[in-house]
Amino acid sequence: MSGFRATVVVDDPADCPVAEVSANVDDPIDSVTRTHSSASGKPVVEEFGVEADADIDEVDLSADVELTPVQANEQEAVYRFERNEKPDCACTIVEKTGTPITTVRAQDGALLLSFRTFDLEEISEIVGSLRDRFDGVLVEDLTQGQGKDAGDAVIVDRDVLTDRQREILDTAHEMGYFEYPKGANATDVAAELGVARSTFTEHLAAAQTKLMDSILEA
Repeated sequence: MSGFRATVVVDDPADCPVAEVSANVDDPIDSVTRTHSSASGKPVVEEFGVEADADIDEVDLSADVELTPVQANEQEAVYRFERNEKPDCACTIVEKTGTPITTVRAQDGALLLSFRTFDLEEISEIVGSLRDRFDGVLVEDLTQGQGKDAGDAVIVDRDVLTDRQREILDTAHEMGYFEYPKGANATDVAAELGVARSTFTEHLAAAQTKLMDSILEA
């Protein structure tokens, strides 16, 4: 059976300690692990690694958590924290759809959540659930697997977009908005386009929704 692998970017996940730390370090945070949400009432435990010389002691976290160092070597320092389960946590929102997250990464204050699904409708539902809570949610990567090691890119029709939506996507792409590390953030692209940041994210979300609809119809 052929399924899909998607990576969704949440540009500004509120009260996410890992994302907030990533906004204050030079390198992306690629090694994030977490316990699954539980009905037992036990706190969720998360661990992440940063470069060994990163100074995160002065990072002002919006959530009331304590970062505890658990391991360190010459290349990496690993921190752990506990928090109560929050229904508006980006990872929890994805998990509650019944889809497990395969990898969690953070870069420049954004979360990158990767997961696998059997059909595109599931991806659309997950993106919709995230957009109900967060601004700046976009599909950064979408591939369809045809075997253990192979994958085919999903092709979409740009003709479904308006001229303005194409301009939004083209400008964001040219400025490096979809790259990691990012060449520009949402505020930078909005300024280049001469619109408010909220207007940019709304147009971007509308364009991605049209592209997703085009894939589903195909």
